[in-house]
Amino acid sequence: MRDINCVGLVGLDTLGAGIAVVLAASGRSVIVVEADQPRLVAGRAALETAYDVTAGRDAGTAADREATLGRVVGTTDVARLAAVDLVVESVAEDLLTKKEALARAAATVAGHVPIVSSTSAFSITELAADLPSPGRFAGLHFFDPAAAPRTVEVVRGLKTADDTVDALVSFVSTLGGKEAVVVKDHPGFLVHSMLVPYLNDVVQALDDELASAEDLDIALKLGLGYKLGPLELLDTVGLDVHLRRTSALYAATGDARYAPPPLLRRMVAAGRLGAKNGRGFRMDDPRKDDA
Repeated sequence: MRDINCVGLVGLDTLGAGIAVVLAASGRSVIVVEADQPRLVAGRAALETAYDVTAGRDAGTAADREATLGRVVGTTDVARLAAVDLVVESVAEDLLTKKEALARAAATVAGHVPIVSSTSAFSITELAADLPSPGRFAGLHFFDPAAAPRTVEVVRGLKTADDTVDALVSFVSTLGGKEAVVVKDHPGFLVHSMLVPYLNDVVQALDDELASAEDLDIALKLGLGYKLGPLELLDTVGLDVHLRRTSALYAATGDARYAPPPLLRRMVAAGRLGAKNGRGFRMDDPRKDDA
């Protein structure tokens, strides 16, 4: 694989914006493709927010901010991907949407350019099934928010070539202290296959009134040494995002551990999505509208 100096990013939602910041902070140019201009405008705002959160931890200067954000260029023209050295897909967690985005990217870039998906739920092997040269396709699973966790999962599909995996591991090592973990193509991959049932159990414990949301978070942070309480984490990631993720894993496996807890469904139905709209598990009483 050639050196990766310019990365194409398809999708600029919250996770995509975080990925863009990580890529740009490594000194690379990033070409972001979105479906339309309104999404680009919203994505640019998400990009600036993602940078400001990162800079708040790393004490970035105004010059750093301008330089990093200046390396990210947005477009609605997928043909702009023709010059990139790597494509990262980060559209919504919907199988058809991802397949369509990957097909458009694959039809645009050169045949040797690796293509990766940031999916947290779908099979890398299935996503690669209809793509030309599937050996160049893999998963590159950043955790949300992308700038915070150091781990990035490199997911090997059944047809992923060894040199693709090796190149992605090397690439991850250049991303500001990130460390790659190579995992097989399994529902939830490694971390989420264990994390999602844990989060579901906590939501059920809250619905069973074992403790308040605040006390559940305090108990698990102090008792287990976690940096962030599980309900704080869900608010940060987005309750709707977790609902889609756990529903997809349940559909893929039939494992009851992934079945969405009833309270999670009620919260999302009530529009309580977490930090994105200021209403979540830790922002107000999650049951006061459930009568």
